[in-house]
Amino acid sequence: MFEKITIIGCGLIGSSILRNINNNEISKSLTVFDKSKNVLETIKKENLCSNVSKDIQSAVKDSDLIILAIPLSSYKEVLLSTKDIFKKDAIITDTGSVKKEVNKIFENFNLTNISWIASHPIAGTEESGPSAGFKDLFKNRWTIICESKNSNKDKIEKLKKFWEFLGSNVKLMSIDEHDQILALTSHLPHAVAYNIVKTAISTDEKFRNEIIKYSAGGLRDFTRIASSDPLMWRDIFIDNSENIIKILDEFSKNIDDFKKAINEKNSDKLLKIFASTKNVRKEIIKAGQDVESPDFGRKKN
Repeated sequence: MFEKITIIGCGLIGSSILRNINNNEISKSLTVFDKSKNVLETIKKENLCSNVSKDIQSAVKDSDLIILAIPLSSYKEVLLSTKDIFKKDAIITDTGSVKKEVNKIFENFNLTNISWIASHPIAGTEESGPSAGFKDLFKNRWTIICESKNSNKDKIEKLKKFWEFLGSNVKLMSIDEHDQILALTSHLPHAVAYNIVKTAISTDEKFRNEIIKYSAGGLRDFTRIASSDPLMWRDIFIDNSENIIKILDEFSKNIDDFKKAINEKNSDKLLKIFASTKNVRKEIIKAGQDVESPDFGRKKN
């Protein structure tokens, strides 16, 4: 499919792509680069790639597909280092959760003879680092490809086949649509999870051990989300701040309505709120985004 693929950044997502490419042999040559020595040592130790580049320029040289699996705040630094090295007609894509701001970075660089096509595999766990990756991470999960008016249709189709080869279902949408949807489906839940856990552990210190010990399914499962990579999520909340603030404002209004119903002991209102959300879980399962008995990372018997 490609003569050479370069992966920049080998955390959970990058290493999962790497394991999958190795498994499916969809590139004649594969190079990885990560500025973390610990990450590169893990790549070598686990024999994930034989061509580990010591510098980013040699990593991207002659590459047909460059995948940026790095924090959003690192894109500009990478482009400054590589903008004169890219192969003519190369495809540059990414795996980030926000598109509008990084797309502006690419537009400002005005790179010619390359195709920048934003991607976002809707897959991941709360774990981070190369050892957390696994080759089936993208299997039957959605990957969003963001097209623009200047997108090369042939390049989009080639990138679409790449993600499908990794096991993904692929959806094309605009950058604005992507950022609005992810603000609801991903960024809001993380905002809520971080603040629920923060609230729980900010209570009287003498109750902290009891809170941890007796954490029921609700708190326990929110701690899974709230343990996600802090650097990655800092960048997401900054880059998609406009959409996230709008969603948080709406969330705050719903919380106020909920508080009012509790304060007034309005059983009808509370029952209506609880009933209105009950079927969403079934719809998510029907859409193939979860199973009826998820393990949420729990130990098996």
